[in-house]
Amino acid sequence: MAPNSRSLQLTQLSVSGAGDSGDLEEVRLLDAYENSEEEGVIGEGTMKRIQVGVTGMTCAACSNSVEAALMSVHGVLRASVALLQNKADVVFDPRLVKDEDIKSAIEDAGFEAEILPESSAVGTKPQGTLSGQFSIGGMTCAACVNSVEGILRDLPGVKRAVVALATSLGEVEYDPAIISKEDIVNAIEDAGFEGAFLQSSEQDKIVLGVAGIYSDVDVQLLGGILSNLKGMRQFYFDRITRELEVLFDPEVVNSRSLVDGIEGGSSGRFKLHVANPYSRMTSKDVEEASNMFRLFISSLFLSVPVFLIRVVCPHIPLIYSLLLWRCGPFQMGDWLKWALVSVVQFVVGKRFYIAAARALRNGSTNMDVLVALGTSASYFYSVCALLYGAVTGFWSPTYFETSAMLITFVLLGKYLECLAKGKTSDAIKKLVELAPATAMLLIKDKDGRCIGEREIDALLIQPGDTLKVLPGAKVPADGLVAWGTSYVNESMVTGESVPVSKQVGSRVIGGTINLHGALHIQATKVGSDTVLSQIISLVETAQMSKAPIQKFADFIASIFVPTVVMLALLTLLGWYMAGALGAYPESWLPENGNHFVFALMFSISVVVIACPCALGLATPTAVMVATGVGANNGVLIKGGDALERAQKIKYVIFDKTGTLTQGKASVTTTKVFTGMDRGEFLKLVASAEASSEHPLAKAIVAYAQHFHFFDDSAPKDAESNNKDSAVSGWLFDVAEFSALPGRGVQCFIDGKQILVGNRKLMTESGINIPDDVEKFVVDLEDSAKTGILVSYDGNLIGVLGVADPLKREAAVVVEGLSKMGVRPVMVTGDNWRTARAVAKEVGIHDVRAEVMPAGKADVIRSFQNDGSTVAMVGDGINDSPALAAADVGMAIGAGTDIAIEAADYVLMRSNLEDVITAIDLSRKTFSRIRLNYVFAMAYNVVAIPIAAGVFFPSSGIQLPPWAAGACMAMSSVSVVCSSLLLRRYRKPRLTTILEITVE
Repeated sequence: MAPNSRSLQLTQLSVSGAGDSGDLEEVRLLDAYENSEEEGVIGEGTMKRIQVGVTGMTCAACSNSVEAALMSVHGVLRASVALLQNKADVVFDPRLVKDEDIKSAIEDAGFEAEILPESSAVGTKPQGTLSGQFSIGGMTCAACVNSVEGILRDLPGVKRAVVALATSLGEVEYDPAIISKEDIVNAIEDAGFEGAFLQSSEQDKIVLGVAGIYSDVDVQLLGGILSNLKGMRQFYFDRITRELEVLFDPEVVNSRSLVDGIEGGSSGRFKLHVANPYSRMTSKDVEEASNMFRLFISSLFLSVPVFLIRVVCPHIPLIYSLLLWRCGPFQMGDWLKWALVSVVQFVVGKRFYIAAARALRNGSTNMDVLVALGTSASYFYSVCALLYGAVTGFWSPTYFETSAMLITFVLLGKYLECLAKGKTSDAIKKLVELAPATAMLLIKDKDGRCIGEREIDALLIQPGDTLKVLPGAKVPADGLVAWGTSYVNESMVTGESVPVSKQVGSRVIGGTINLHGALHIQATKVGSDTVLSQIISLVETAQMSKAPIQKFADFIASIFVPTVVMLALLTLLGWYMAGALGAYPESWLPENGNHFVFALMFSISVVVIACPCALGLATPTAVMVATGVGANNGVLIKGGDALERAQKIKYVIFDKTGTLTQGKASVTTTKVFTGMDRGEFLKLVASAEASSEHPLAKAIVAYAQHFHFFDDSAPKDAESNNKDSAVSGWLFDVAEFSALPGRGVQCFIDGKQILVGNRKLMTESGINIPDDVEKFVVDLEDSAKTGILVSYDGNLIGVLGVADPLKREAAVVVEGLSKMGVRPVMVTGDNWRTARAVAKEVGIHDVRAEVMPAGKADVIRSFQNDGSTVAMVGDGINDSPALAAADVGMAIGAGTDIAIEAADYVLMRSNLEDVITAIDLSRKTFSRIRLNYVFAMAYNVVAIPIAAGVFFPSSGIQLPPWAAGACMAMSSVSVVCSSLLLRRYRKPRLTTILEITVE
């Protein structure tokens, strides 16, 4: 089959190996693997799969007809028809049906069919579940969102589907063995919406923009190069977008080798760059706004003359006389209004009919249904009035301008919505812009010596690469400094404005800016694993999520349109029957009008003014803005449900170590109670603790190492110490080491047992604690230090005092939370005396001490028993169960990945002030959401009675349909603009936190 003008399949690849085969469709993307059930029977030779080109299909009904015709053939197991690709994918039993029977079934249905040649592209089936992101165009309100979500969730193989109206995005978790992303796109489009795939969690696919292709010869050259590359599975080139999609074996070739192979094979003729899915999404937003503006201008250009003919021209005699000139059965003015409005109604306003049709077809109703009903009523009534006048000579008034102006105002509202929704996604756009475009890769020989450098696409960086970062340049990836010293501005990621000193071994974050000296960076995390990518993913996921309060809005929106249509019918019947019974005077009727026309105008106004669009935008737009504002302030929010829970927080439970304290413990006191030399004592303790991962153990080893060597160059920071210290030659050999959670460690040195830990460990082991030792430990604990006891060969020989300094903002934050009506609580595994001393220093009156890691979740549940909303702030792996158990989990950004994964909020700056920011932002966001619902409902609650003419008998107030259209447009704009005001949010300063009062 010859390639069409929109896309081109380059080649069919083959790889050695028996029995491995796959299919590469001409237009489908790269991972259309067989259904797992079908794959098994195909492999046995009992089933066959073919693809058939189908021409003549024009809509979803056609594709459904083809699919039904195929499924009716005996022996066909599965048939899938792609409308836009003009193809059918059929799995059948060749013993019962032949290829020609398949072709004949399609032709009998009235379409042309052609069996496509089989391909031999090899592809391994993806394992597990993929998460894909899709753009969905054409959604106008919450009813559309519910419709699309329902369609996606009903698809076989789809595990979860979430659709966001404000971002026009859908996130779908699906099993690629059962359904492909093309099937998902087809389902969206078959439902009448615009669908496009953006990105997925696949690690073996890359999308490349290709420059340098101008003819079929270039395409063939590219295909030849790709065919000869090792590790290739499938590829597809789109001539329109100039994008090359490649599926490859990551165990054989990586993305950079792939790009190098293509550029090298073309001798530099082709230049490739990795396509950024976020950039494509942004361009789609701009395209939608541009298209809406074009429709609005067209409608306005055609509607203004209609309005002038009705309002202005009767006051200009010359022009009015021309309009009254009879041309055939109608006046010239009537001809002009009919012609202009017909274009507005059926050309410019075609999108409303299409959207209304697909909504009704999917069993839902939305704003487009109301617009189509209102405009059609005024338009077709006006046409009928003209025809009736031509036949009977009785000329009733026409309302063409109502239809035209209504469509104009609706398009204006949709355009302003597009602009506003574009602004709500600014946070993601700004984060994407932080990502560096290129990187300077240092080329090394096999001995590790640098022999040159080259510039590469930043998206092609591989773990282990050494990268050169010049002053003023962006750090291209997460990694460690391998050479050089400098200061790095990390404010764009962490929100911390003070530049951070970097030297050999320091960690750097991709997207931050190197300020001074040159650095050599060894990349450790690339792609989706980088901090910046994870931030983008968190913000994006949060903007896709739905707050529980939105469920109520979605329910109202689902019944809103039928209710409005019923009200409009009742209004029409009520006014018409009242007129027929003589309940109001004839003077109320318009000139040459009748009771039906009079009632119809009220009915149309009711249909027009009632719009569920604003209701559907009230929550998601506010959540989008809030998550963006939070990201700009160093607070990552994982969703609208987290925002809703956070604004009701009553208790905030703090972990002590690393949360209230700096997490950098240091030894402050050493006391030996035997005749042992202090250096020997420290050597024993360090030998025992060297194998432990506990922060206190690291602090002890660092202190002992410094004491032993009296070396100022020895690492003073516990974080820089590691297990390498244990093999440095100065420590004793240790046997039978074991860590005892919540107590300490034990091991044997020279056959003698050594214990390092707390009182509980000593008591359980039968070690006697003399009174003078106990008094010394109590004094340490009363001064907020942790006493660590050491026994050797059954005797207690000494005590170490370890202190972890409090964070400078801890006391202020605790007091600020109390001012906000939130009760702070501290939970720690430390002993009671130390815990109380620390709590007293920060101002916390409620303390839970000697709590094992698993017990923190039980403490949280005890506070939840009375229905209170509880937040947990922690940073370690042992905090993860508590973060998950809390109603709102807040992870310190410098903490572990596991803790961050379990939390609802991530405090990127590791600053406790952001706890207040998170709660304050959540409260302000939900205040804004409530205000949005007031805006969304006020137009309907107040304006619907006015539109229905409730106040007309007493005050003469009437809302013409075109004015009702303006009100409808403004309702959505008001809601979006209200949400955008959240962008002006400023987090409370330290000087104002204490001035917060409970509302």
